[in-house]
Amino acid sequence: MRITFLGGTETVTGSKFLLETERSKVLIDCGLYQGYKWLRERNWQSLPLDIDKLDAVLLTHAHLDHSGYIPALYKQGYRGPVITHHATKDLCQILLADSGHIQEEDAKYYSKHKLSKHEHPEPLYDRQTAEASMALFQSIDFDEQVEVGDIRFYLQPAGHILGAASIIIEAEGKRIGFSGDVGRFDDVLMKPPRPLPELDLLLMESTYGNRQHDPQDAAQQLAAVVNRVAKNGGVLLVPAFAVGRAQALQHLLASLMEQEAIPRLPIYLDSPMAIRVSDIFCHHSEQHRLSNEQCHRMCDQVTYTRTVDESKALAGQAFPHVIIAGSGMATGGRILHHFKRLLSDIRTTVLFTGYQAGGTRGAKMLEGVGAVKIHGSWIPLRADVEVISGLSGHADYLELTEWLRQSKLASTTPIKLIHGDPEALEGLRVHFQEQTHYKVDVAGYRDILHL
Repeated sequence: MRITFLGGTETVTGSKFLLETERSKVLIDCGLYQGYKWLRERNWQSLPLDIDKLDAVLLTHAHLDHSGYIPALYKQGYRGPVITHHATKDLCQILLADSGHIQEEDAKYYSKHKLSKHEHPEPLYDRQTAEASMALFQSIDFDEQVEVGDIRFYLQPAGHILGAASIIIEAEGKRIGFSGDVGRFDDVLMKPPRPLPELDLLLMESTYGNRQHDPQDAAQQLAAVVNRVAKNGGVLLVPAFAVGRAQALQHLLASLMEQEAIPRLPIYLDSPMAIRVSDIFCHHSEQHRLSNEQCHRMCDQVTYTRTVDESKALAGQAFPHVIIAGSGMATGGRILHHFKRLLSDIRTTVLFTGYQAGGTRGAKMLEGVGAVKIHGSWIPLRADVEVISGLSGHADYLELTEWLRQSKLASTTPIKLIHGDPEALEGLRVHFQEQTHYKVDVAGYRDILHL
């Protein structure tokens, strides 16, 4: 058996891991590269594999850095199954189509305004291709045993978001674990990740490998920001991931208003995708902590702006108010239109509530840049920029360590660190080296591991 690391190495995007036995080939995750231009250019490079001989794609969860390349694979001719949890399939139905739509719109915009070096810029894939690729999806339950050739596997809950799973694979006498993205033990919404069984090898994410989450209560931090915006008579712009983060923010804001910890400001969820995800969230109630009553209250306290005209109408909304919109790293979506209108206003506050990958617009804003480039124009950044880290859906390095402690891994189980920026990977490697007996090293791009 061998594993080829085709993505998610020394970066938090583009996760792809090719596992091959004598008889079978499966790709674990099929993610899109995001962030730095040199990483995004990898999306256009051919994968070093024969698509006709790929037996299946096994998908840990729906976030685009793990799923977003599936339509591109479909466009190249892949027609095998994409096997994942039911909730992940439901979410991908929304996320992949939206990804294709955004790429189409960006290509049209760059063509119209001559912003591309290509005369006729094309999307990596369009909405139609993304929707067509959903025919490949086969959804399963957690713990359901599935066989692909001589490979047997099952999914187990990893927390993080709806449907998120660790994948446990058995083949050729070995048992290998792919962590997927690991959630937190005290997540606002999701239940904790399940400990792992005995393994011969673990590939583990390292997104927060060198950081510990802020111990401050996220709800109190959010309340402080909202109250400051209300007092200043401004607008709070919250770039938010449509899956998980948007729902957590709705729940916290609704609860804070119920407790009279913040004033009853108008709150707008300006993301058709996040609105649809909120419906899916309430449907899969067995996976999260909220009651039906809390789910309905979360939705009732927020005004949903579904159409473009409703989104544009927010420009005439009286201050103060809150706008939650995608995307979470400010790489696209409706939040950019609000940025163009409001970033130069000193009354505006931008609140980031999740990880910002290197090279993204969100990361640059947190670094303190004086202007932000949006659709070819430079917008002065006079708004306050703040961050709340307590809402992250990723376990930090202490939580990852506790997760392994609760698992049945032998103390000398080899661990390959993946899906992290270089500093996070090295921080977690050093931590494990000094505090545990695990054999830990960092996977490199296109490394090949033989078992």
